[in-house]
Amino acid sequence: MDTRQNQRELANRRTSSLATRLFVSATAWVVVILLITGIVLSSVYRAASERAFDRRLNLYLRTLVADVATPDDPPDHQMQSLGEPLFELPLSGWYWQVTRTDGEKPDIRASRSLWDKKLPKLEERGIGLTAAGIRIGYVDGPEGQTLRMVERPVDLGADGKFLVMVAGDASEIFEETRAFDYYLGGTFAALSIVLVLTTIFQVRFGLAPLKRISDSIADIRSGRAERLEGVFPVEIAPLARETNALIDANREIVERARTHVGNLAHAIKTPLSVIVNEASARSGDAFAEKVLEQTHVMRDQVAHHLERASIAARLTIIGTVTEVAPAIDALRRTMEKIHRDRGIVIEVEADMSAKFRGERQDIEEMVGNLVDNACKWAEQRVFIEVLVERAGAAVRAGGEVEPMLRIVVDDDGRGLSPAERAKVSRRGQRLDESKPGSGLGLSIVVDLAALYGGSLTLGTAPIGGLRAELVLPGV
Repeated sequence: MDTRQNQRELANRRTSSLATRLFVSATAWVVVILLITGIVLSSVYRAASERAFDRRLNLYLRTLVADVATPDDPPDHQMQSLGEPLFELPLSGWYWQVTRTDGEKPDIRASRSLWDKKLPKLEERGIGLTAAGIRIGYVDGPEGQTLRMVERPVDLGADGKFLVMVAGDASEIFEETRAFDYYLGGTFAALSIVLVLTTIFQVRFGLAPLKRISDSIADIRSGRAERLEGVFPVEIAPLARETNALIDANREIVERARTHVGNLAHAIKTPLSVIVNEASARSGDAFAEKVLEQTHVMRDQVAHHLERASIAARLTIIGTVTEVAPAIDALRRTMEKIHRDRGIVIEVEADMSAKFRGERQDIEEMVGNLVDNACKWAEQRVFIEVLVERAGAAVRAGGEVEPMLRIVVDDDGRGLSPAERAKVSRRGQRLDESKPGSGLGLSIVVDLAALYGGSLTLGTAPIGGLRAELVLPGV
């Protein structure tokens, strides 16, 4: 149960990680787009505010230029037709100034609001004339205000040259732009929240079918299901169909491999049986005895390699899981019957949650060889221990943690030296010809374990004899 829960948690974490990446990516794009849009809108609105302000200034400028161009009007009527009270209020931020520039000493006339101050010239700041013959820009006012000013040089020929300037307090532009930015920011913040919530909804429910496929594949690999079941959206349905087709094709390949292995076994064993029968009929003949000896070796070799081929075919099956404790208990009863004449006691201590990621006949083959070997060499006792290790678990290619199954078989026999341990692991090697067997048992275990990605280690048992430690993939 813990392993299944761990697998589902891993699948959920992978799906959550994908959802998180999609959410972060979508949120980042939303923020960037809204930020760029906000900057563009703010700039457009500021430019629009400046144009409206400039139109107002240009209206006053044209009025002043008209007054300058009609010097015949009485002095008390000149420069009095702007119609803006702020030009009369001292230091109000709204000013005009007319300067005659062709004399030895400039003649300056200005609005009452300017008091005894002067306006700076845009020409001196390096601002050039526009196509309309005016200069527009920002300057610092008499009281430290930021002014938006427009100036125009006027050449009246014999009547003189003048520089006409009109300035207004630019705080109107800044305040309007700031108010617009405030409302724009609030609107975009609300829009961002709505978009983020919408993205969360889309990511969560849009990835739900992928999570179901991930859970279903984990169930197939763990042996709890055989196919992807359920109805999937049209975007995901092709993936589910192809996955099921792949599983079916895998099973067909395995079945064909098994059939071929069985046919090969039958084709080879029949001629060998004929050779054995013919040689057995000539008892006492040295040549016949040699043929019988080599035929038995050939049978063992054929059985060994056919078994490996059969196992390799079985290993390609997806989702095969075997309960270990029942298989070990059945082996214990069988071995006790086989060795009952020697009074061997077989003790088992197994984790009931232990599961082997493979077929039952394979784990019975491996553990059966180890227990049979232990019973042959034991004096009185054989001890079998089954452990599930999750702390030192392996990591699969997809990033999933895989528990390891550890099966320890100890006997109280004479044990083996390091050199003898290395020797018995090789195929066909036997230390004592008086013991029954072909010498293939441990080598078969080594080969089987390697095919499953496991290993076999020989050492010294705490009870005095040989310890065989088998490590296999668990569930």
